[in-house]
Amino acid sequence: MKTTLLLGTRKGFIAYEYRHGAWQSANLSFEGQPVSIAYADPRNGTWWAALDHGHWGVKLHRSRDRGRNWQEVAAPAYPEGAEVKDGQPASTRYIWSMAHGGIQYPSRLWAGTDPGGLFVSEDEGNSFELVTSLWDHPSRKEFWMGGGRDLPGIHSIVVDPRNENHVHIGISCAGVFETTDAGKTWNVRNHGLRANFLPDPSTDVGHDPHILVAAPGNPDHLWQQNHCGIFRSVNGARQWEDVGQPGGPAWFGFAIAVADDNPLQAWVAPANSDETRTAINGALCICRTDDGGRSWQEQRHGLPQSNCFDIVYRHALTSSGHGVAFGTTTGNLFFSPDKGEHWQVVNNYLPMIHSVQFAD
Repeated sequence: MKTTLLLGTRKGFIAYEYRHGAWQSANLSFEGQPVSIAYADPRNGTWWAALDHGHWGVKLHRSRDRGRNWQEVAAPAYPEGAEVKDGQPASTRYIWSMAHGGIQYPSRLWAGTDPGGLFVSEDEGNSFELVTSLWDHPSRKEFWMGGGRDLPGIHSIVVDPRNENHVHIGISCAGVFETTDAGKTWNVRNHGLRANFLPDPSTDVGHDPHILVAAPGNPDHLWQQNHCGIFRSVNGARQWEDVGQPGGPAWFGFAIAVADDNPLQAWVAPANSDETRTAINGALCICRTDDGGRSWQEQRHGLPQSNCFDIVYRHALTSSGHGVAFGTTTGNLFFSPDKGEHWQVVNNYLPMIHSVQFAD
């Protein structure tokens, strides 16, 4: 298990370190400022903090010394003339995801934004360029739409470690798109998904994957927690299968994590449907499958089972080895040392948690 946890929260960037059998506070940066994503690049240990200042806009900072010092870099910015819709200029409203470009491309970083732009840096984040091939995709202006936010957003970037020019992205709301040439061309990969909120639920573009992840042990196994269920692909997103739990809690939610060593093992954080977005029956629950979604086990030991309103945002559930951690909308941080069989509280008094990541 990796021994650092990075949190992006409504009131700052927070780091914990696992020492002597317990998580201990190690860093607080940007106190009082909303951090949409706290991200560690595993290639070089650089920490990244994407800030959402609201009135003052989006900012991006990096630290090469584990948060002791931070350097601001230019946040991804849309070129002059870019439009969300005809007559509506595009500007970066939110940095929703970050991913490194792989070992073969040590200076490459990807960033996903609201209003639906994918950006790439080839110089370690000193500058970012809009991937115009995706921005100019013929489906974007007509069929992409807002999900939890007013405008579309790219919240998931999945780089294939076997071929680092092969990337899947998740867009709310549009679906899954794939490139095999580092963003020069794109394929839509939504076959088998449902968009029950649209007149044609099997539409090619317009789906709402809440999060998209790949199994570290087999990147052809992709999982998504979708607005309309839980879906899994075993062939690189060419076909999706509904693996949600009929009549059970493992159906609607935002977050999903897959085990390092088993592409059939995954965790989700169930919530009530989109009408309320609260804990089901006032009880906090994580569900785990060990067989690719054919069955789900409810994991509640150590979690509050009454008077609970918590849900887990899409980037706030993560696993490493036997460790699983998640943070909630009311600032609770939980950790399990045994793949979710037992949970322990790390902190009950944090700000709203946007993201959680295990790091070295």
